Amino acid sequence: MNLHWHRRDLRLDDNRGLAAAAEGEAIGLFVFDPTVLDHAAPPRLSFMLDALDSLQAEYEDRGTDLLVAHGNPVELVPAIADESDVSTVTWCADYSGLARERDAAVRRALDDEGIERRAVHDAVHQKPGSITTNSGDPYKVFTYFSKKWHDREKKEPLDPPAADDLAAVESGASEHTLDELPTLSDLGFDEPDADIPPAGTDHARERLESFCAGDIYSYDERRDYPADRSTSRLSADLKYGTIGIREVYQATDRAHADADSESERESVFEFQDQLAWREFYTQVLWDRPDAVTENYKSYERPIEWNDDPEGLQAWKDGETGYPIVDAGMRQLRDEAFMHNRVRMIVASFLTKDLLIDWREGYDWFRELLVDHDTANDNGGWQWAASTGTDAQPYFRVFNPMTQGERYDPDAEYIKRYVPELESVPAETIHSWHELDEGARQMHAPEYPAPIVDHSERREAAIEMFERARGDG
Repeated sequence: MNLHWHRRDLRLDDNRGLAAAAEGEAIGLFVFDPTVLDHAAPPRLSFMLDALDSLQAEYEDRGTDLLVAHGNPVELVPAIADESDVSTVTWCADYSGLARERDAAVRRALDDEGIERRAVHDAVHQKPGSITTNSGDPYKVFTYFSKKWHDREKKEPLDPPAADDLAAVESGASEHTLDELPTLSDLGFDEPDADIPPAGTDHARERLESFCAGDIYSYDERRDYPADRSTSRLSADLKYGTIGIREVYQATDRAHADADSESERESVFEFQDQLAWREFYTQVLWDRPDAVTENYKSYERPIEWNDDPEGLQAWKDGETGYPIVDAGMRQLRDEAFMHNRVRMIVASFLTKDLLIDWREGYDWFRELLVDHDTANDNGGWQWAASTGTDAQPYFRVFNPMTQGERYDPDAEYIKRYVPELESVPAETIHSWHELDEGARQMHAPEYPAPIVDHSERREAAIEMFERARGDG
């Protein structure tokens, strides 16, 4: 009998770690780790609990239970494995620095007990470190990484274990496991303020199938337009592994085969390229775990970020007076989600218009996003801040008004999340920064004036980075 320790693989289907455990009778276990919970937030934890409830139901459908425990996995995993008389413990490899430290400690504890253990590659197609330059170094430029990623073979999804592959157990039958899943309150968290999407494999498949039946074919053309809601919304599912990456890729391959035109095939490829970005940033973090808190790119001098609590709070509240920025920040608050193009816009605004350290924005996203993923979010923030690998050059600064006009021309997205502007014409919204106080009061007296002048701050941002580079 074997034990599979679930972490970010909350599914039975296409789970390579669980499949390895099911080569003998398998037991499933999830541990609420206090160290991980210290980095959690209500939106993500709510989604995860819903996913665990769905996973537990899948185990019950096969005549068994998902064991659930709360405490230090370094102590609990060996204790539960020993108590259950298992021969091997499996888990799906996690590549963040915190996870690698935890897993190394669990490995040592299992070794001390004489219990075999096996970490199985599962969460991404290509194992970090497997796609390298000709000299064997990890890629720092996405384009070169992605060419090899697209050319590499992708494994097929695995079937879920049958009932006979799972051992009959009951959570709560020992001192180490809980009788039932804890609630948010049990874990010390409040209910999230945002509306959280339903979790679990069935819901993930619904999102995938809906996307591949329609929006994937216009993804290349429409993915940057937030009012369309034309993206996959699979990011939280991939974060928590409620669906396997191989199943997702296989569905996109079928969509590619069913495409009616070259432009539709290019759109499918563009979405697959976004999966490659996900794996690129996973490799970046695997190679440089310190990038979670430190600039990936070195500058000759420290970057002179602004200490601006009022500006930071206005950004968090969606009260900057830049409509596309405020719409994004309010979507984040209301839905625990933000459209990817808008994520770039608000990140650029924080770091290049307000000149505030990217870590402040990263921490706020980590607090509110349901799909927060350490590698992806860190990579995105450092890209916007010009501190990351293959990042936006420091002298290219998003103009938030131009971005709004280009990607939300009718201000449909803006009006959805900024009701103060609902009756204001789109052209007036996109020229909000040019209006005098009287005109702003006439159109939307409750909406603020811009808190900074973009042109002035753009120049200040460039000068700030040039000083850091030692150019001035």
